[in-house]
Amino acid sequence: MTKVAIIYFSGYGHTKKQAEAVQHGASDVKGVEAELIAIDKEGNVEEKVWELLEKADGIIFGCPTYMGGPAWQFKKFADASSKPWFKMLWKDKVAAGFTNSASMNGDKFNTITYQHTLAMQHGMVWIGTGMMPANQKASTRNDVNYLAGFGGALAQSPSDGSPEEGPLPGDLETARLFGKRVAAYTQKVSK
Repeated sequence: MTKVAIIYFSGYGHTKKQAEAVQHGASDVKGVEAELIAIDKEGNVEEKVWELLEKADGIIFGCPTYMGGPAWQFKKFADASSKPWFKMLWKDKVAAGFTNSASMNGDKFNTITYQHTLAMQHGMVWIGTGMMPANQKASTRNDVNYLAGFGGALAQSPSDGSPEEGPLPGDLETARLFGKRVAAYTQKVSK
């Protein structure tokens, strides 16, 4: 069984919804066990999470983009990952990332770049979305990859909207397809 861990922080529930879509897609791949792991409001994870991440074949990082970068709770988790880094326990694992923000752009790419850099520090292998953007006149906001994420899956949720109102179905389908791609690739290289 290939194991994929989706570790994320969600401040208001929107990124949790995106993480669940990623997990759904990863779980669609036969022979893959996808586990969702939440970083708490203080930026902590239970001690057993470090063991789960060590045993995972792939790790997908997720957090909202706040003020042009990753939420501090995710950064605290990333800093705490220096313990597995010292022993290179995540080396050669598959890595990927996703983010959500209130604005269409919101400097989401800075968050994806941060997640990518974290993965590179650990010696991981980064996987992007592999999706073409919905960038034609006929494209609609609910098309897959409307936000044109290549380095990671992107979503947008209005700042005054509840998690039931955002991310929109197209962003959630993008997240699902992204999770499926990462899981399939992880399975392929972990055999």
